Amino acid sequence: MWKEFREFIARGNVMDLAVGVIIGAAFGKIVTSLVEGLLMPPLGLILGKVDFTSLFFVLDSSKGVPVSLADAKAKGIPVIAYGSFFNDVIYFLIIALVVFLLVRMVNRIKSKEGVTVAAPTTKDCPFCLSSIPLKATRCAHCAVDLPVGIVAAQPAI
Repeated sequence: MWKEFREFIARGNVMDLAVGVIIGAAFGKIVTSLVEGLLMPPLGLILGKVDFTSLFFVLDSSKGVPVSLADAKAKGIPVIAYGSFFNDVIYFLIIALVVFLLVRMVNRIKSKEGVTVAAPTTKDCPFCLSSIPLKATRCAHCAVDLPVGIVAAQPAI
């Protein structure tokens, strides 16, 4: 069993997954910093000096009205923290956009690598410029004997 586990871990796709998870976690911290530190403060300023992380709606005011989200959590007052949700939605959209762009780039690279040029099966007659089979020694269109060594026209890539 230990040998099978080592073989499983040593596979390339498991290592790729591990690297992806680690890089994804680091990237997540960068995006969180971008959303909370760079995007939301100017957006909050434009919308009337609002700090989105502190936006909430009080569900039960019988225990008092909290002055902040932290105060509501400390007093155990049930609230809907829609400001944090708004931040998380923006965070998700940025991550989704970056993942989309990466997948798109990888797909383009793979599609370019997968293009193979088929070997030519025809050549052009040097006299009438008609397309003739590669092994032809006489042009079927103009009936001229072809010189030896006429090579096939290279297909455009």
